[in-house]
Amino acid sequence: MQAKLHIKKGDTVKVIAGNEKGSQGKVLEVYPEKLRALVEGVNMVSKHTKPNAANPQGGILKKEAPIHISNLMVVDGKGNATRIGRKRDEKGKLVRYSKKTGEVIK
Repeated sequence: MQAKLHIKKGDTVKVIAGNEKGSQGKVLEVYPEKLRALVEGVNMVSKHTKPNAANPQGGILKKEAPIHISNLMVVDGKGNATRIGRKRDEKGKLVRYSKKTGEVIK
């Protein structure tokens, strides 16, 4: 059985554990089968590339590597790292909300 993900593409998240603890970024991609997410500017790795037709120079590129979702928390509108809950709004639509402040997360 697969875990329910609390993180979606486009969310702003804060890293709560590991080398990158305290840094924030926007979620670029989510990999549910691996329980990992790609976060902008977090967990940067050096990728060595050979020269080819697209990149004749070759060299070392810096790019993001996926980070486990257990090390991430969603940041609400006020900039606080918070847990996420789900509830129905007035129209009956299921929405995500901040458990700390109660405000709806878009």
